[in-house]
Amino acid sequence: MTAESVAPEPMWLVAANVVRWRRYGPGGQEFRPGTKSYRGGAKVYVMSTYGGMAHAEVSTIGRGRGSARWISIDMGSRHLHTFRAELVYSPAVLRRARAGWVASPTREEAERLAALLERLAADYRDTHYRTPHPTPCLCHTCLVTPA
Repeated sequence: MTAESVAPEPMWLVAANVVRWRRYGPGGQEFRPGTKSYRGGAKVYVMSTYGGMAHAEVSTIGRGRGSARWISIDMGSRHLHTFRAELVYSPAVLRRARAGWVASPTREEAERLAALLERLAADYRDTHYRTPHPTPCLCHTCLVTPA
């Protein structure tokens, strides 16, 4: 039996989804789907964060927008949402995580990091563009019309 035929041991990682629409342009008055590297709604795994930068940037693993191949990039945490801890079994993700020297966190550590990133990412989305919403607003509760 070769080392490649043995399934790698699963690892707890933080999973998240790429925002469907992100602000773009001068003052964030335009919206673009997803990011340059990921489609909107794509599932990504967080390999590591930059704590010295207050977790504003994270290293991610996910399927690329154009080729659907697995890619590893650094991106702003404001472009991600719905952070959660997941036990990852995918050999491709595990290979990339281990190549990036990711220490295998426990479930509790992954859940704690997911909660922290969810809170911080929401703050970064709200404060990144300190301008009023574009007219008409296309992002969230502003779409709901009063009855």
